[in-house]
Amino acid sequence: MATAVSTTPPVRDPGPAERTDPVRRPGYGQLLRTPGAWTFLLPGFAARQPFAMLTISIVLLLRHTTGSYGVAGAVAAVTGVSMALFAPQSGKLADRYGQSAVLVPGVLIHAASATLLTALALGHAPLWALVAAAVPTGASVPQVGPMVRARWAATLGDGSGPGGRRSPLLATAAAFESVTDELTFVIGPVLATALSTGVHPSSGLIAEAGLTLAGGLLFAAQRHTAPPVNPAAPGTRERRASALSVPGVRVLAVAFLGIGSVFGGMQVALTAFTQELGQPGLNGVLYGIFAAGNMLAGVACGAIAWRTSPQRRLLVSYAALALTCSALWAVHAPLMLGGLGLLVGLCIAPALITGYTLVESLVPAMSRTEAFTWLTGAVALGQATAVTVAGQMADGFGASAAFTVPLAGTALALLTVAALRGRIASPARHTTGSRAGVSVPA
Repeated sequence: MATAVSTTPPVRDPGPAERTDPVRRPGYGQLLRTPGAWTFLLPGFAARQPFAMLTISIVLLLRHTTGSYGVAGAVAAVTGVSMALFAPQSGKLADRYGQSAVLVPGVLIHAASATLLTALALGHAPLWALVAAAVPTGASVPQVGPMVRARWAATLGDGSGPGGRRSPLLATAAAFESVTDELTFVIGPVLATALSTGVHPSSGLIAEAGLTLAGGLLFAAQRHTAPPVNPAAPGTRERRASALSVPGVRVLAVAFLGIGSVFGGMQVALTAFTQELGQPGLNGVLYGIFAAGNMLAGVACGAIAWRTSPQRRLLVSYAALALTCSALWAVHAPLMLGGLGLLVGLCIAPALITGYTLVESLVPAMSRTEAFTWLTGAVALGQATAVTVAGQMADGFGASAAFTVPLAGTALALLTVAALRGRIASPARHTTGSRAGVSVPA
């Protein structure tokens, strides 16, 4: 069938029933009519909103209390790196013990850590204390996005059950989640900025902690849509390897590092660019255009019944992303930069969506949440690294130099994906003895 994850060509002359079969033409309307979907979509959107508020809230608060962008950026980077390192462990525990068992204590720790970081900042604590508080704040960020993706796979049918049926709506769900993520990154920073500048410098981080707690607990309460838990069978000892042991997941993690470098590099470079022009208010407009391109491409990707393999789509979309990023450093007019930023955004969503689609075919269900968190963590790590490097480049050489960070990140990732493309080939189906999770007799 012609879907976003199928490489089998369509039947030459389908009958009338086939031509009108909604499975062959999956769309957002059909996806959102999935029984039980709204019970995790709405709380999931609320719970993931703070994810995009955290970094900017920390920067705005610490810039106010310390007067230094360097200190603010360093603490925010520690939070991002901490999240990238601990997120996969959270996903692994969720696969083994259930999402609620991990999410409930996680959001409690996060709310407490973010509150502590706020208090330390307002109390003008030394840098080491701020960094110490930033570690658990980042490590406990709830991985709601990967959990929602895992729920879609469990709800729709991912080919791992009896009969091996794989729903064509999975690709539509991946596109929908990409659009939702991008919408989060549009609303979250705006909300955090408005609160921090219009109410109090600490209110953005306080709101982030409150939304995380309320949204996370509400999402965790929706147990009937959660993926099944995969505990060790009685009389066995479980030797469950990380999802990162799957070669294709490692390749995709590198690809997502490159995508993270685009997000982080664009944030810093656009800020520096508009400051050099003396029009800092343009920053939100230009970044909004970039984000709009990502959302538009995500919507389009979910509406297309793809007939090319996901491996090929990833290579083509990533090559287009690297190509568009290569021209950013040479643009000096806001109008041209807005147009090029739109093109960059249009190229990101297809790469993201295809990467998540490939994970669903590369990794067995028992390790899928962990695999999703590796990719989410890779984006966060790439973003944190890019923010740091682009900031140094902008300080030393100007905004044009900062725009080379997305180029370098995507170019290196493209070379890796192209060289190792054979490792992201989708297997026909997974077996119980897959590398990502093995139980052996005691």
